[in-house]
Amino acid sequence: MDDTLQRLLDAETRAETMATEAEQEHERTIAAAVEKAREMEAELTERIPELQKTWVSRAEERAAKTIAEVERRYEERHESLRQLAEQREDEALDAAFQVLLDARL
Repeated sequence: MDDTLQRLLDAETRAETMATEAEQEHERTIAAAVEKAREMEAELTERIPELQKTWVSRAEERAAKTIAEVERRYEERHESLRQLAEQREDEALDAAFQVLLDARL
């Protein structure tokens, strides 16, 4: 009976030791995860200016392309309107001359 009790006590001691070790391992894992998260946050914080610079650069490129496209369309429209105005001017002059000529007759 004493032998059985001793084995039970030894088993309980081993179980407590295993539980303590598991709890310590759990705490180390949590601490490592927290440390890793802090490192990742620090890396991200350090990269923010670089990320912002890249984002601003891309935004400026898109803006420049958009501006160039708007200017191109403006120039096309401007040229079209100029040609239309010249055409209408010629037509208006022809009509005015016709009126003048018809008035003389």
